[in-house]
Amino acid sequence: MHIKQFTDQALAHYSYAIISGKEIALVDPARNPQAYYEFAEKHDAKIVAVFETHPHADFISSHYQIHKETGAKIYVSKDVGAEYPHETFDEGDKLRLNKIDFSAINTPGHSPDSICVYAADKETSEKALFTGDTLFIGDVGRPDLREDAGNMKATRESLAKDMYQTIQNKFSKLTNDVLIYPAHGAGSLCGKNMSDASSSTLGNERTGNWAFKSQTKEEFIEELLNDQPFIPSYFGFDVDMNKRGPENFMTSIWSVPLKLDVSNIETDHLIVDTREIEDKSKHLPNSINIMARNENDTFETWLGAIIKPNEKYHLIINSIKDYQYILSRVSRIGYENQIISVMTLARDFNENNKTLDIKTFKANPNDFTIVDVRNHSEVAVGKIFENAIHHPLNNLRESTKDIPDDRPIVVHCAGGYRSRAGYGIIKNEKPKSEVYDLSFAISDFNT
Repeated sequence: MHIKQFTDQALAHYSYAIISGKEIALVDPARNPQAYYEFAEKHDAKIVAVFETHPHADFISSHYQIHKETGAKIYVSKDVGAEYPHETFDEGDKLRLNKIDFSAINTPGHSPDSICVYAADKETSEKALFTGDTLFIGDVGRPDLREDAGNMKATRESLAKDMYQTIQNKFSKLTNDVLIYPAHGAGSLCGKNMSDASSSTLGNERTGNWAFKSQTKEEFIEELLNDQPFIPSYFGFDVDMNKRGPENFMTSIWSVPLKLDVSNIETDHLIVDTREIEDKSKHLPNSINIMARNENDTFETWLGAIIKPNEKYHLIINSIKDYQYILSRVSRIGYENQIISVMTLARDFNENNKTLDIKTFKANPNDFTIVDVRNHSEVAVGKIFENAIHHPLNNLRESTKDIPDDRPIVVHCAGGYRSRAGYGIIKNEKPKSEVYDLSFAISDFNT
């Protein structure tokens, strides 16, 4: 059994190709199926099966496109109520792929319709468990994403109870040498304390994962529900799209209108500016700067947290060279159909505003209204400025009205990435106010 792990760094997403002989099964594939097709071609093999462990909330899967383009069958739990062609795959169901036997384990907890996919190689005795968002390395999946999303709704408390039963009972017959391959790693919002490791063994998780330690159901539920990250706006949207069957990746992104060297932008709709803007005085009216410089930028997460599902917006890119790359990132969360146009700006485009005098700010911080846009968990550890008011970035468009504007406003986060978006949100809502982005100068204070 040869297992290939694919990584989408920006979303901390792992997907898998399992090859046996000339046949391949995929698990939880990413939006763009190109890498899986190249893998199949390299090994002169055919993709015959796609396993979906659940309808994903944080990314759009290519399961339906792969089915249409390769003829591969999609295997998913009956509890999903999937609207695309599929085979139900629940406990008791099995699939033979050459020398590998696949079987399903229903593992509710992260979602009511989650499964883990168990693979056993009859020739080598190697065993692997593809755990989706149920079991991570060092953690388990959060139970609070399906209260307002998907065809099967469930409360976080009921799913937390389900997760306790899953961890207690569902893996008890599996041996410690079973390899564990999750759908996410550290940085994903589908859990809170995931390890940087991309795989493990069941034995290691039984000894090192908090969820397996001896504890009462009440203790488990309290820990699981405590301090979960925020839920981006797009999560429910993606659950429903994955349940229906998403559009073809390339067809979808190439249908977005393109405008080059634009010198005048209509501001009737929101503008998402993906550029790295070194001159912090530059700001387009009605724009929010969510940088997409490389895969280290969590562009997808913040796009889907700040922009609402079905909300129309323009997209600014730095260069035509970035066109396909940026659209592919937008499409990972299914937001490409909301784009009115993708634009590059003319060189003489005027976008100047005032910049913050750092010396003045350092000398007189109390003369400013300081807005901290970090997450609740970060602020709970400690404030960077004692007089700062806390407005998390994911809620800032709704809460900006509560920010006083009797003094100049300075926006900060932990490292400088998020504050630029926060600055744009506040500047758009309070155009007559003095608003500044502390940006990467936060490093002078964050000691």
